[in-house]
Amino acid sequence: MDQERSGRPRARRRGQGELEVQVLSALRQAPGPVDTAWVRERLGGDLAYTTVITILTRLLAKGAVVREKAGRSFVWSPTADEAGLAALRMRRVLDGESDRQAVLASFVTSLPPGDERLLRELLERAEEPGE
Repeated sequence: MDQERSGRPRARRRGQGELEVQVLSALRQAPGPVDTAWVRERLGGDLAYTTVITILTRLLAKGAVVREKAGRSFVWSPTADEAGLAALRMRRVLDGESDRQAVLASFVTSLPPGDERLLRELLERAEEPGE
């Protein structure tokens, strides 16, 4: 196990996006809009308050949460679940590419048969009138 110079074990680094998923999960369990301190407490309280604010602000920019003024601070609510957050990330990657058709074609042709079939079914359902 890695140790800091102080002799204490070093905390495990979280994977990219892991904190975002944890914050969204906490917000989905909230009884309503909650403040940053509430989210920080649900995450175990070992994160800096500013780290939690940074994650919430990133999620706000991605459209995964909303905030509203409550006194001198903000309260936060989720707009997306984990699947929604993953979809937002995928969309952001796609939006950053110059050749969307090539990226989508490469993505679809690299899918396993079951996923490709599922994607086709989802696209067909999305095209059906009245839904």
